[in-house]
Amino acid sequence: MEKSSISRRVRAFRKLKGMTQMELSERTAISIAVIGSIERGTRKPDEQVLSKIAGVLGVSLEELQGADVQSRRSSGMTR
Repeated sequence: MEKSSISRRVRAFRKLKGMTQMELSERTAISIAVIGSIERGTRKPDEQVLSKIAGVLGVSLEELQGADVQSRRSSGMTR
């Protein structure tokens, strides 16, 4: 399975902040298994989960979603 832009961005921002998956898990109250699955691209996080992750990482939800938001907007798939 190809990694999504979100999975790559979650991992990149986490590493930029110097956090381990365990630290991100503890600070977001999201299990480490879910964090790992998101970063591997085997789980697509819902907006609530992404919001928690973005808050802890100190980035906006839009910044975390990156190209995925842009591609949905250009294809008319946003809410």
